[in-house]
Amino acid sequence: MIPSTQLFLNREIGLLKFNKRVLFQARDERNPLLERLRFLNIFQSNMDEFFMKRVGGLQRQFYARLSTVSPDGLTPEDQLKLIRPQVLALNEDIRQLLIGELLPLLKQNGVSTLSWSDLNDSERDWARQFFRDRIFSVLTPMAVDPGHPFPLISNLSTSLAVSLQVPNEEDLLFARIKIPDLFPAWVRIPNTDPGVERFISILEIVRHHLDQLFPRMQVVNVMPFRVTRNADIESDNEGVEDLLELIEEEVKQRKFAEVVRLEHGPNPDPWLLDFLMDELDLTPEDIYEYPVPLEYKNLGAIVNLNMPQLKFKPWTPVTMGQLNDESANIFGVIRSSDLIVHLPYESFSTSVERFIVTAASDPAVVAIKMTLYRTNEESPIVNALIRAAEMGKQVVCLVELKARFDEERNIYWAQAMEKAGVHVVYGIVGLKTHAKLALVVRRERDEFRSYVHIGTGNYHSHTARLYTDFGLFTAKSEITSEVVEIFHYLTGRSLKTDYSQLLVAPINMKSRFIEMIRQEADNAKAGLPSGIIAKCNSLEEKGVIEALYEASQAGVPIQLIVRGFSCLRPGVPGLSENIRVTSIVGQFLEHSRVFYFRSGKSNELEGRFFFGSADWMARNLLGRVEVVTPVDDKMGREKIWEALQTMLSDRRQTWDMDGDGAYKLRMPADAGEEVPAQELLAEKARQKSLLFKPVDLKN
Repeated sequence: MIPSTQLFLNREIGLLKFNKRVLFQARDERNPLLERLRFLNIFQSNMDEFFMKRVGGLQRQFYARLSTVSPDGLTPEDQLKLIRPQVLALNEDIRQLLIGELLPLLKQNGVSTLSWSDLNDSERDWARQFFRDRIFSVLTPMAVDPGHPFPLISNLSTSLAVSLQVPNEEDLLFARIKIPDLFPAWVRIPNTDPGVERFISILEIVRHHLDQLFPRMQVVNVMPFRVTRNADIESDNEGVEDLLELIEEEVKQRKFAEVVRLEHGPNPDPWLLDFLMDELDLTPEDIYEYPVPLEYKNLGAIVNLNMPQLKFKPWTPVTMGQLNDESANIFGVIRSSDLIVHLPYESFSTSVERFIVTAASDPAVVAIKMTLYRTNEESPIVNALIRAAEMGKQVVCLVELKARFDEERNIYWAQAMEKAGVHVVYGIVGLKTHAKLALVVRRERDEFRSYVHIGTGNYHSHTARLYTDFGLFTAKSEITSEVVEIFHYLTGRSLKTDYSQLLVAPINMKSRFIEMIRQEADNAKAGLPSGIIAKCNSLEEKGVIEALYEASQAGVPIQLIVRGFSCLRPGVPGLSENIRVTSIVGQFLEHSRVFYFRSGKSNELEGRFFFGSADWMARNLLGRVEVVTPVDDKMGREKIWEALQTMLSDRRQTWDMDGDGAYKLRMPADAGEEVPAQELLAEKARQKSLLFKPVDLKN
């Protein structure tokens, strides 16, 4: 019998392996050069989040002396000891990648990142003027001495630590200069040479003008550094009367929470480093040497250069065929049949945004209700809700204030909507609301009819062009009536538990998923067709994993497309030999959550299809409000099945996972397999949009 601790892989190591797959995209010569840099930036951002959330949480447990053990049997201290060498190895990969490949390739393509010694006389004159005109007055040098306490250093801020001496005195003095976020990490040096782009970092410019910040002082040494703080702030929100006030306070706390990582560049000054470690109460295990100068942690200015020859061919989402006629009444289209939109291959603006914006101005619409987890600045959807409220419609928006790292934006939108008369609610204390729901109620003749959108992704027009997601539009009463009940649950005190169509967390979702997995096992034992396909971002929930193991042992073929980490061990004899786990990392972020169960049907398309907002993780199934919807429409099933099969057969962007948690990149067997699944799905969406024959639905 396999020990329980060997049934599961470690979540934190799984996350690091996912980030390594992201970093591989920066190494992959098949990707255009600036896209490789973009993936490097994404990797850096992912690692920041990993330290803020995961390392921060583990350190909090360790210092609180909690004896919590992970499913694979590791204490917080054990996991922290595993994490550090892997991060150091990833940093070494960055050094080799930047110095050995990316920077030389940029130079070959006319893009140079320069140090002060690389500048010619006229460029140095420009940099001096730039410093005086743009930077000097914004900087605030802060000394540390008996009259000046050590300054507060905000999360993810980059600073210069400076050691100084008064002339003719031996004592070293410490000063810190924060580099304000309003400056890009790299600035373009003006030049008139066509095809040549020369950049110098803000850090480098400031470093070479310290004499103007500390006149008559002797600058002994300087060391750029960067701190990462814990974002896993624990708060007791039981009985909270004002959730908005609580979250505003948590956001403030995060900026100055415990430091979990201090980064510096090569060849740090020992005195400055010791000083920082002492003031920030850090141990050597908290210190990470970045293998190249710190300014290379953010190459956004270079990634965004207008050099299309060094980027992916841009994809413009198509309007799905049923919505091609802009004059057609979208509610009439939805009444005639369910619609499934597949982002970013199909357009968010001409489907989801059109649904809400049309509802806001439609005189027949009497009510709009939505959940809002993440959205973008200048959101057309939020502006439409505000207009609808101002027009006298009943508008309710559940804003999730605890959407991590988007709290401030959500607070802003919540307050703006409240001022316009939108009924803003903040959900259920103790549960994040992660469901993606929109409900529109129309007066049609002598009755009220409901229309809903249920999605896998956020109502965010920017990420809708970068993330793959599914969305269902339906007017079927068996679905819409249950969405109405969910909003009653979210805004009132409904205790409904008998949802027959929708899977709703934390009410019935976990039990329904496990029930369907076990039914597949029973079908396999009975000799009936069986099979499970699940696509999600992460897989960690113990009950679900154990049910999948049991189904595998019963002979059920199980295919799992898990973009991030999987704590399930696939392909282990006697345990999971019928389970295959793959991960797709490509131009678009795989974000959709899709679930398929064969259900004993001889025709695969007659199985049960679902999609929604939940991953197979404990936090989704037990700690959040999530909604997963069935897909009953024939065209919708065919669309989802085609997408799943395209991804499962991909040999360009797919990684296969083994039972030890290692991943191996698939390699195309011939030129015909070089086309990525995402590119194939984009082309299929374009062809279908062109071939669709519209129906006249003007009313």
